[in-house]
Amino acid sequence: MSNTSPVLAGPPGDCCVQGVKHFGDAVGKTIKIADIDTYVSEPPEGTTGPKKVVLFFADVYGPFYINAKLLQDYFASNGFYVLGIDYFFGDPISLHTDEPNWDRNAWFAKSRKAANEETPKWIKAVREIYGSDAKYTAVGYCFGGPFALELANTDDVVASAFAHPAFLNEDHFRNIKKPLLLSCAEVDQTFPSESRRRAEDILAEVKATYHVQVFSGVSHGFATRGDPEVEQSRWAKEESARSIINWFKRFSGSS
Repeated sequence: MSNTSPVLAGPPGDCCVQGVKHFGDAVGKTIKIADIDTYVSEPPEGTTGPKKVVLFFADVYGPFYINAKLLQDYFASNGFYVLGIDYFFGDPISLHTDEPNWDRNAWFAKSRKAANEETPKWIKAVREIYGSDAKYTAVGYCFGGPFALELANTDDVVASAFAHPAFLNEDHFRNIKKPLLLSCAEVDQTFPSESRRRAEDILAEVKATYHVQVFSGVSHGFATRGDPEVEQSRWAKEESARSIINWFKRFSGSS
């Protein structure tokens, strides 16, 4: 991506480390792909049709945070193999949020560098394992947003989606090649409404296939860390997940 392309989604801020921890029993497992720990949740036994794979790019809490595990399990229950890369290499932000004088900017710089360097080989290894005939999709949350968008700029996926993204610029949208779903909060300091509207304008200009949903009454992080005890937050979180998996079903050859 061009380094001079105008920024639309900025770096994560305080809103990215706030939210509610969810509770439930995860059913996936941890394996290594390209020597990187990966959360894997598989479709129900008896799932038919083409093999469908979701590449799950987690927010700063990582793919092994219970909220992320339950979300990945939900996607898998709809007939997909779901793979969540630990591009934080065992060092998610949750290990540091209570540390006094912790250098958050240094953590982001280190984590972005490692993720950008290691994720391409992981994607290549996933494709080798699950095959070139599988239908691949990608979803990114916050920190994971650009990875889902960059795949949508290629022919490596049939569709992508993101929720409350960070680190995006205009080129991510201008170079779009695959269908894109944008799941957005009405109030988002990282991806504000002006940026969202600019992204929509670009997608319309390039005649992309896209869908935008905007949820009122919620903020950045709603799709992964929304409060299930608050009806609006719970509905927005669940509707975002439903919309994303139905988007992927549409372009993966399943109803």
